[in-house]
Amino acid sequence: MKCKNILEAIGHTPLIRLNRLARDCKAEVYVKADYLNPGGSVKDRIGITMIDEAERKGLLKPGGTIIEGTSGNTGMGLALVAAVRGYKMVFTITDKQSKEKVDLLKGFGAEVIVCPTAVEPDDPRSYYSVAKKLAREIPNSFYPNQYENPMNPEAHYQTTGPEIWEDSSGKITHFVCGMGTGGTISGVGKFLKEKNPQIKVIGVDPIGSLYYEYVKTGKVGKAHTYVVEGIGEDIFPSTMHFDVLDDVLQVTDRECFLVSRNLAKSEGIFAGGSGGGCVSAALELARALPAGGLVVAFLPDTGMRYLSKVYSDAWMRERGYLDTEVPLCAADVVSVKHRAGKVRELIIVRPYQTVFHALHTMQQQDISQLPVCEDTTIVGTIYEDQILNMALQGKDLRKLVIREVMSKPLPQVPRDAPVERITHLLSHESPAVFVVMGEGRYEILTKYDLMGTIAELVEQVR
Repeated sequence: MKCKNILEAIGHTPLIRLNRLARDCKAEVYVKADYLNPGGSVKDRIGITMIDEAERKGLLKPGGTIIEGTSGNTGMGLALVAAVRGYKMVFTITDKQSKEKVDLLKGFGAEVIVCPTAVEPDDPRSYYSVAKKLAREIPNSFYPNQYENPMNPEAHYQTTGPEIWEDSSGKITHFVCGMGTGGTISGVGKFLKEKNPQIKVIGVDPIGSLYYEYVKTGKVGKAHTYVVEGIGEDIFPSTMHFDVLDDVLQVTDRECFLVSRNLAKSEGIFAGGSGGGCVSAALELARALPAGGLVVAFLPDTGMRYLSKVYSDAWMRERGYLDTEVPLCAADVVSVKHRAGKVRELIIVRPYQTVFHALHTMQQQDISQLPVCEDTTIVGTIYEDQILNMALQGKDLRKLVIREVMSKPLPQVPRDAPVERITHLLSHESPAVFVVMGEGRYEILTKYDLMGTIAELVEQVR
């Protein structure tokens, strides 16, 4: 292939099948390796698209300056365009971004202004606010603003989506993608659903971001600091189109980083931490799918951006991500529970049974909640408190059907899920968690079970 310039090399990145990491999945799992773009990330696509549109509208003139707030990758995509077309560049970036990203942007001749992470978006010190201020002050400048620019999702509707559809021969069943500005998942999701409305679009969001809670509850929570770069938000960009989403899965920083490293060691794929989060979520999803499923996880950037962080053993150990002296996962907690003789048959109810039946079962078994199962699938939960409230309201529990009143299912995690994730779920979302053991079998874990595991470990050390 011959290219007139580097910009013509953007796009047409491959789908790569995961083999070793997905060996326990009946469904096929592929990654869309957008880190193989010439600038090392998916953001090359929107860099050229946003600048093309600005030039077409006369918003950016020869010799002008491109100003953008970026986590690094969009800056790199814009830097490619600026280098080829002769524009100056000023980028604002947060202090949590890797040194490699800052040095790379400077290597392309950009001025880089580092701003604090732990401030509100409308704080004058935030990288959003600083970029907007510079755009007002610098003459003949253009502020693409990837968070509000409709060409962001449009770039993926026009290129990324069609590539995935064609390379999967139209057989894709699930698309799993991180949620940052929302451009990638919105554009790709829209295209894929136009081709086949049955395709499921699954967002991936780090703990601390606003998206997960908003999608699940409709409420706007409070953002907290997280470490993984490039996904999650503390604002709601207009480029995030929630109507394309079927579900959102949450990941921890630790999951993102460890799966990224495992991806390199097991598959030879060198991706950044956000890609690790996508693969972690995709594998969790794929384990529950039958044969015939085809899951595509999106890898937005290269691991070369994170040599001093994710791929540094010292950095990982200092922050507790690589502390492998006690490598606990869900299956370990289940094993401790078995050894202690505290495992009993999982008691369930069916959606068509009455609420009175659920109450009677709870009283017999001395439990306060019951999973609701349809065949071997957990579809909901019914709680003792719910039933009590219904009784106090004078409702006839013998006529009420469980399907009509059940709450959402308890969270499910794979057997290799880190204890950190289970702890978060038990602390913030649920009184219990299901561990998917395979072949339609589940184990249930509570805070009491985690405490039992810790107690056993302490005894072993003594």
